[in-house]
Amino acid sequence: MSIIGVGIDVAEIDRFRASLERTPGLADRLFLDSELLLPSGDRRGVASLAARFAAKEAVAKALGAPAGLHWTDAEIYVEDSGQPRLRVKGSVAARAAELGVRAWHVSLSHDAGVASAVVIAEG
Repeated sequence: MSIIGVGIDVAEIDRFRASLERTPGLADRLFLDSELLLPSGDRRGVASLAARFAAKEAVAKALGAPAGLHWTDAEIYVEDSGQPRLRVKGSVAARAAELGVRAWHVSLSHDAGVASAVVIAEG
């Protein structure tokens, strides 16, 4: 296998919070219900959402940042082990297939008011 693309992105958590508060419905345009809610049914915290947003941006960068990708076609989920994973469909899956992506690697972090994500697309 070889690396097809690498994406990295950061999001200032307070700025992301302000965007969510200022723009009704933004969270629903960016995230699937599975990303917005914890397994308990409680809403996920803003730092965690900011990291997921950064991951979606990093996915686009790993794919060459083409126009037409849909936010909800990239889903960030966490395995029982705690490891973040990426599930793609629609526009993101189509672009990944064009490039020959066969595997994804995702890392999320948030600290000191900043959320970050790294995504590696492997073929």
